[in-house]
Formats: sequence, C-alpha cells, structure tokens
Amino acid sequence: MSVQLKRIYESANKSDGTRVLVDRIWPRGVSKDEAKLDHWLKEIGPSSGLRKDFNHDPEKFPDFKDKYKQELKSGEQKEQFDKLKDIVKNNTNVTLLYAAKDEQHNQAVILKELLEK
Repeated sequence: MSVQLKRIYESANKSDGTRVLVDRIWPRGVSKDEAKLDHWLKEIGPSSGLRKDFNHDPEKFPDFKDKYKQELKSGEQKEQFDKLKDIVKNNTNVTLLYAAKDEQHNQAVILKELLEK
C-alpha cells in the first residue's frame, strides 16, 4: 500500500495509481476530464465552518487537525473515511488529490497520516 499526495493542478500520470479527490469543493479551473479521477469523496472534506475557521493559516493547523480528526469520527465524513480506507486497502497505489496551495497544511496531509497508522 502506498499513499501519495498531489495537488489536483499537477498532471496525472500512471504512477498516481487510483486518484481520489478529498476536497469538498470542486477545484477552480479543472475540468472533469483533466482531473482524471477514480473517486471524489466530497463529504470527507472538512466542514465549511471548520474550513473557514482554519482559512489555510499554518498557525491554526494544530487546532484544525484536532477538530478535523473529530469530524472524521461520525456521520458522512466517517462513512467517506471508511470508504477511503477500503480504496487504500484494495489498491497498490493511491494518490490523494487536493487543491490547497499549502502542501504541508491541508486535510490530505491529515488523511494520509491517519491511513498510514
């Protein structure tokens, strides 16, 4: 099992394996064809309130991370996270795609960390 992270704006390639978008909102300027997605787990993304509170501020990332992990424990987010775990279990390579400019402080980083535990 290999989980990789990649911005959706980067070109797709075969080494990506199964491509999974983990953003709640469709990324601007990317067509469905360009995205070359295998899955879009829309509901796995952080809630709108949490996303707005975080506002991609690296100083708020530890708090965002804790709250996001809590969100993943119930409701649709838990269902989608369970689905993601199945995708990872059943595929050799999985690439989690996200739109955020910050490659170190986003929900895909947290999801990868949780999947690798």
